[in-house]
Amino acid sequence: MILFPAVSGSGAALILWAIAGYGLGSIPFGMVLAQFMGLGNLRDIGSGSIGATNVLRTGSKTAAALTLLLDGGKGIIAVLMAFAISGDAAAQIAALFAMLGHCYPVWLRFRGGKGVATLLGVLLALYWPLGAACCATWLVVAALRRISSLSALVAVASSALWCMIYTRPEMIALCLALTALVFWRHRENIARLLAGTEPKIGQKTVQSDIDDAV
Repeated sequence: MILFPAVSGSGAALILWAIAGYGLGSIPFGMVLAQFMGLGNLRDIGSGSIGATNVLRTGSKTAAALTLLLDGGKGIIAVLMAFAISGDAAAQIAALFAMLGHCYPVWLRFRGGKGVATLLGVLLALYWPLGAACCATWLVVAALRRISSLSALVAVASSALWCMIYTRPEMIALCLALTALVFWRHRENIARLLAGTEPKIGQKTVQSDIDDAV
């Protein structure tokens, strides 16, 4: 409230948080860490994605774990800052644009990640039981089916249902929008799931055919 008293709660504040959310979300931590740790250019490795799954293909579990945490963390920070200064509506706007920033970062010619880690981060920040329920859903499906993309898609799709279970109807529209975005980013994974050719967790794949789930 102190930083932006004139625009708090106004349309100008929502625009401000859209820009801030996009800016935070667009930070390509996977690319930054790979370069900083001397792991090479992620565009030339595996699927070419900037997410934690592809970072893991560099052979560095530390870099992959840090990418996962930072991609989730930037969503958390965007939402918590917006909520603390401008309230619920601003927090949801920041969440949406943090996701758009991660998936379509201007710095990388709008070729970003799949958004799963960032999505879980924004959900944890918006309402932690909802985020925790989606994380648990991912883990259960992963344990049962051993397919990372399927686990991510089910977890994301379950977010609107968890909103109803936790009686948070004001978050349903946002969850549906984020679900649509993640499904679009996973469209190639979905095609392989339907064809029965999506690799399972730990399964060896041909590098040129890889398309990450996270």
